[in-house]
Amino acid sequence: MIDTLKTMQEALNGTPHLRRLGRLFSETVLLGVDEDEYYLTFEKGELVDISEGPSRKTPYRFSYHTDKDALQRFWEPLPAPGFHDIFGLVKIGRGRIAGDILVLVKNLRFFKEFMMLPRDMKGGQS
Repeated sequence: MIDTLKTMQEALNGTPHLRRLGRLFSETVLLGVDEDEYYLTFEKGELVDISEGPSRKTPYRFSYHTDKDALQRFWEPLPAPGFHDIFGLVKIGRGRIAGDILVLVKNLRFFKEFMMLPRDMKGGQS
């Protein structure tokens, strides 16, 4: 999973429109995949750090939790209904959002498009 996140980091740096969307986003997000935790630190739309957890000392604004199978299905080039969107995963019980939801909503397009980057990277193999 960490390799996929690093590839997403590189892809984000090479996607000017996405960097522009996130230019006001400077937060740490907790991404939980099964029992693994990853802290993604963004600075002005750039992913500057990926830290593996768990950590009780790393503050984050919001978290998104899902399972590896659901994430792989989300990253398919043409995902099935329910797996097409981060909120779709929540609706079908395969995703969970917690924390400062307002920060997520204010930066929703940036975060959703960031999470979809692996769809163009060979189906998001991790």
